[in-house]
Amino acid sequence: MTTPNAAPDSYYQRTGDHTYKPTVQAQGAWHPDEQHFSPLGGLIVHAIDRHRAGRPADGLALARISYDILGLIALDECEITVETVRPGRTIELVEATVTIGGRAVVRARAWFLAELDTTAVAGTHDEPLPAPEEFEPWTMRGVWGGGYIASIDVRRRESAPGRAAAWLSTPVELVAGEPSGPHASFVMLVDTANGIAVRQSPTEWMFPNTDLTIHFHRRPEGGWTGLDTSVSFGPAGHGVTSTVLHDVRGPLGRAEQILTVRPQHAG
Repeated sequence: MTTPNAAPDSYYQRTGDHTYKPTVQAQGAWHPDEQHFSPLGGLIVHAIDRHRAGRPADGLALARISYDILGLIALDECEITVETVRPGRTIELVEATVTIGGRAVVRARAWFLAELDTTAVAGTHDEPLPAPEEFEPWTMRGVWGGGYIASIDVRRRESAPGRAAAWLSTPVELVAGEPSGPHASFVMLVDTANGIAVRQSPTEWMFPNTDLTIHFHRRPEGGWTGLDTSVSFGPAGHGVTSTVLHDVRGPLGRAEQILTVRPQHAG
């Protein structure tokens, strides 16, 4: 395994046109030798943005991205390949694959849809979260370990086990020396949802997600990612983490994660 830098200011460093080396800031919460999916999810959006860059402004915006996590994501150099599966002037589908050591570890598909003025009919039933400064700081490291968790600023309100709202931000760059677009900067914090509203202690139960699907009904703005999260465990080893996504302007979409739930120390 490649040894990450000791005190980096970014989650990743570029090592080639399509390759990236994770730093210790990208370290996962379940195991020290794996990446947390949250910054990797943002990195995939960053790679998709680069793939689509250089063309004339096409008026398309990211409306959905879905990730399938194919196995443990080692804290090692990764390659991200991107291809346009369905080009179009009003609808476009892009696919990205992350490989580590020659093995595919994540596959993602992103839908881009044309933007037009629908201000006259815009609306949602989702209530906005109170501002970040109205939430109390929460030391997430009291529940979770790893470099990624240590890198983020979390403000949280918990109303019950498996039910919480939080605002997240980070001073850490996604890729060293490279500006990130608004979607990549927002998405790199979304997978944290599964850790802010735990139903059971992660020292007693495992509940990693095997996917993440994000839908946007508008572009994110500002430096905060807001998560209004509910976690459900079923009776047969499965769970769902459901989140209404917010920025400082209000609700802007939703995220869903399926979980595999099992005891930490099964006999």
